Amino acid sequence: MKIPLFYFGGDKDPKRKSIIHQEKEDFKDAHWVLKNGIFKKFYEFSFEMEEFPNIRIKNIKNLEETGLVFENSRIFGIPITNTVHDLDIEFFHTEDQDNIDIKKVQLFINTDPKDLWKNIPTDKNTDFYKDDEASFYGTFSDKKIVVASKRGRAHAHEGKFREDDFAVNTLPGNWNIVSVSDGAGSAVMARAASELVTASINDFFSSEEILYEIEKNIHLIYSKKHSTQEQNEAHQNIIRCLYEGVLQVHHVLEKTALENNLSINDFHATLIFSLVKKFSFGYVILSFGVGDCPINIINTDFSEVKLLNSMDVGEFSGGTRFITMKEVFNEQIVSRFTMTCVEDFSYLVLMTDGIYDPKFLTENKLEDIESWNTFFRDLNGDNEDQTQVNFMNDIGIDQQLLQWTDFWSRGNHDDRTLAIIY
Repeated sequence: MKIPLFYFGGDKDPKRKSIIHQEKEDFKDAHWVLKNGIFKKFYEFSFEMEEFPNIRIKNIKNLEETGLVFENSRIFGIPITNTVHDLDIEFFHTEDQDNIDIKKVQLFINTDPKDLWKNIPTDKNTDFYKDDEASFYGTFSDKKIVVASKRGRAHAHEGKFREDDFAVNTLPGNWNIVSVSDGAGSAVMARAASELVTASINDFFSSEEILYEIEKNIHLIYSKKHSTQEQNEAHQNIIRCLYEGVLQVHHVLEKTALENNLSINDFHATLIFSLVKKFSFGYVILSFGVGDCPINIINTDFSEVKLLNSMDVGEFSGGTRFITMKEVFNEQIVSRFTMTCVEDFSYLVLMTDGIYDPKFLTENKLEDIESWNTFFRDLNGDNEDQTQVNFMNDIGIDQQLLQWTDFWSRGNHDDRTLAIIY
């Protein structure tokens, strides 16, 4: 309860003066720890004044040097320095407004963890040189595609190459293909491997003859005029064509290794791809995967997501499989190929583990629609950097996606590649 004032010859009641003094001292002695800020990151801190109903903060001296401002019991803005700041909180009592007191606090502005990482350029005179980042934006069937691939901080810190890569091609007969690869960190030619893998698989399917064979069998499968046996045979024929493409990739890597007096193990790389065409009965998506990179399709109303490839996810180092490994080409390879037919879809997404690990954490979340809702909210700007990838107004979307892939995730500094068909 607020105690009324009594005036005797113009002075406050001595007892009330004592209470005012004590309330000011209580505020001054209160232990306040301001939330730490991060250099160039939006900062906000609100003073909780419930315990001090008669105290008002008038101003905070020395705050201007931080780049922050104070309004309505709130500090906010973007810090322009990274150091410790001694601040003077100027305050008064509501019943003694002419006397301003000072409460001292400290504000710590920390260095952005990103700034602790070096960004050393790669040597352009090195064999199999490649750019530290790449992006693509274009059409894909009657949809659009955007892809971004960025060198991870771990590689940038040591001046090493980006080991991820991708390739996108429009093929004869209105077919389209997108492929993504992650070169193994243990492979000395990982950067070349991922580039060769993606380029060679796309090149294989640029053949009109091969695409005609695939399309002929697709019509057999989705035509009601043919028997189950004929449809099964047609499905096997498609898998055989896809298998030949994957085997060709293996041969390209073997040949390149031999020509450079290297082992094929020096070209270890993962591979995922989707070969897509829109037919009168829907989109046919032929996919393959070896390694720990996912391919996902999301339906039109964003209520269901499906993983289109089996992933080689090990609980230990070395659990991943690579297209260079002979053991991949066994009887079980058939399970690595999928054929999907949908009337329509909202997104078809391919990514390397540089995206998958920090954003999904575990394999089971790749088929959890709420995890994908969170992922696309993140892409839409709901993130620490407020970086947005605008799929509605997609002018410059490839550069937006490149910027988004620079997100900070503690302990996750691998190369990042993300392809989205929308």
